[in-house]
Amino acid sequence: MSTVLGPGQARRRFVGLTALRWLPVGVAVPVSVLLATARGLSPAEIGVTVAVYGVVTLLLELPTGGLADAIGHRPVLAASGLFTVAGLLTMAVADSVLLFSAAWALKGVARALDSGPLEAWYVDTVHATAPAGDVTTGLSRAAAADATGLTVGAVLGGALPLLLDRDGAEALAVPLLLAAALAAVHVAAVLLLVVPLPRAGGTGPAALRAGVREVPAVIATTTRLVTRDRLLRALLLISFLVGVVLTSLELLGPLHFAALAGSPEEGAAVFGVVTAVSFAAAAVGSLLAPALGRATRGSVVASSTVTSVLAAAAIVGVALAPGVVVAAGAYAVFYLLNAGAWPLRQQLLHDRTTSAQRSTTVSAKSLALMLGGLLGNLLVPRLAEDAGLPAGLTVGAAAMLLVAVVSLGLATRREAEPATSVHPAPSG
Repeated sequence: MSTVLGPGQARRRFVGLTALRWLPVGVAVPVSVLLATARGLSPAEIGVTVAVYGVVTLLLELPTGGLADAIGHRPVLAASGLFTVAGLLTMAVADSVLLFSAAWALKGVARALDSGPLEAWYVDTVHATAPAGDVTTGLSRAAAADATGLTVGAVLGGALPLLLDRDGAEALAVPLLLAAALAAVHVAAVLLLVVPLPRAGGTGPAALRAGVREVPAVIATTTRLVTRDRLLRALLLISFLVGVVLTSLELLGPLHFAALAGSPEEGAAVFGVVTAVSFAAAAVGSLLAPALGRATRGSVVASSTVTSVLAAAAIVGVALAPGVVVAAGAYAVFYLLNAGAWPLRQQLLHDRTTSAQRSTTVSAKSLALMLGGLLGNLLVPRLAEDAGLPAGLTVGAAAMLLVAVVSLGLATRREAEPATSVHPAPSG
């Protein structure tokens, strides 16, 4: 029989598992696009392979969120880790559009499985012993841990090719093998640290079958919740636009910095450092989120709007920078600003749902992010090929300005529903 953890224990495990989850992702970030380039893929072809990731995630996002709500968080998280290992190993040996697409498809399955359960487990665990407990601090620290894992991973992934007695694709593939090993460690940690919450349906094969049968009903209930709640619709639209923004930076960023640095190998090292610094900035931004909430008197409208406008300006700085240093500084500023508003918006999302649909609602938000990423993967690389990398990057700036516009609408939605349980200000 499982024992429900206290809020402090749940927070520490949530933060630690989040860091470990994103460590292998950070290792892969500096080399994934450059490896595909070294093996002969064009930017447009790379965009297509990454789009496969978006399509697979899109198709599975709500079913896997419903699966986690129906059968529990731990098995879904463990399955996600195994698919991550398979995707990274496939990418390490891929040498064609088909194989790179297969690798991204496996990673898409992993992402769909992973997008909601750990966060939902943390929130539900806190609420099991403290129904009115504030989770903003845990979300903020987990976002910082996310960025820290990415930071450490990016340093490892970017530096490793330069330390090897090889070059080109052979060197760029090695970090992916390291990432696969780290992902396997994460699976073991999930099985050890995620304590299942008591479920009305019990456990065992019969409960598993019953839980799977519940998935369509959970999805339907969550869909009705999201479509009828104006605030949730606004949050999903913001997530969609951020997906476009991140695509422009993460797909074109490695190529842009490689061009500034002079070669793919040097570009991997440079982008590894840039990514590490940027993710560290994101960690700082996440930790500052409660203070940002207090400074804006709990106004998500003000915090989201202002940070989005400034983040758009930072992306323009990346696109137009004359050299690596200026571009790197602007890149880091974007991540700092973007991370600062995320925990505050996420707190709103959790205040609008219940434990019965929490994983699925988080998955819906992730689905919106993936839809934006899919659109960006299909359009941004082609624009970059026709008009240059800076032009492709400015698409992200335009999308970030739209985030600011949508954020202004959050005021109307909150004022129209004054009786909601939304916290007036994060407690930090």
